[in-house]
Amino acid sequence: MRNKLFMAIFLLLVSIGIHGKAFAIAFGTDFAGKYTDLDLGSVPGLPTSYGGLTFKPGDPNTIWIGGNANTANGRIYEIGVTRNATNHITGFSGTATSIGNVGEYNDGGVTVGPGGVLFTSRWPVNELGQTKPGDTDESKIIDLAALGVAGSHAAINFVPAGFDGAGQMKLVSWSGGQWYTGNFSQDGSGTFDLLSVTQETTIGGGPEGFVYIDGINLGFTVDSLLVAEWSAGNVAAYAIDSNGDPIVSSRRDFITGLSGAEGAAIDPLTGDFLFSTFGGGNHVVAIQGFVPPPPPPNPGVVPEPATLLLLCIGLAGVIFRVKRDRSSSRLFYQRAEAS
Repeated sequence: MRNKLFMAIFLLLVSIGIHGKAFAIAFGTDFAGKYTDLDLGSVPGLPTSYGGLTFKPGDPNTIWIGGNANTANGRIYEIGVTRNATNHITGFSGTATSIGNVGEYNDGGVTVGPGGVLFTSRWPVNELGQTKPGDTDESKIIDLAALGVAGSHAAINFVPAGFDGAGQMKLVSWSGGQWYTGNFSQDGSGTFDLLSVTQETTIGGGPEGFVYIDGINLGFTVDSLLVAEWSAGNVAAYAIDSNGDPIVSSRRDFITGLSGAEGAAIDPLTGDFLFSTFGGGNHVVAIQGFVPPPPPPNPGVVPEPATLLLLCIGLAGVIFRVKRDRSSSRLFYQRAEAS
């Protein structure tokens, strides 16, 4: 069993005695006054300890989150969320139910990737699970140790469109912080082969789940990462390089005062940053103040006329507009921050 589990119990008892919230959030100097936190509490019916979390594809009012993390009894659970008039999440609806047997050994990495495949990090067995839409157990499991990933893999995400390195798979190990790019390809059965991994850098704090943050958001100025640091009890902000990797020297505290920061996700409706805790009361916390992300494309809509030439012209126009809009938005928010 993971040292992390015993550390979680110890930190929980030290920080709260017998009951109560196991953390007191403080924002870093560059972010104080720009963001607010809302403790959503524990997920009804979700077994502790909590793993990573993500939103169900096509349903922004449902979260997928790991329970019984880091154990053979681990599973991914589904839970509804409630929202207020401005679409911010305020709590949970119903009771968590498992997605079949998906999620053994789940950890901080729970994310939906290409093709709607659910990718789950498996700690401490150093594996990567993949579950195709509709399957009730992992469709494919990859041994990451055989590819040279340091024990053990803990979290995964994909660089979003519009960011440097868009589309790349990124992986990180706990507790050493080895950060990798994964070279992957379709395997012909709806899942993906991982052909090789390249270690790009090493980050500290005992990293777990991570998400990408648009540089237009207050306090960031450049496209960045937020990384849950389980061991350090923080969420760290890193600027990213041209490959979508963290620039180690750019690290800043985004949040301090946590216990067991684990999973990380972005609310597709509001842009709020959500993180879960392994230990630390086993809560989910929402951070508000981010710019809402653009709506996802509708894969069922085919433009007319669908000729290759017009598609290329249209794509070029979209890319130009996205870059222009992001630049204009960044200028607006930088001015707002300066004022």
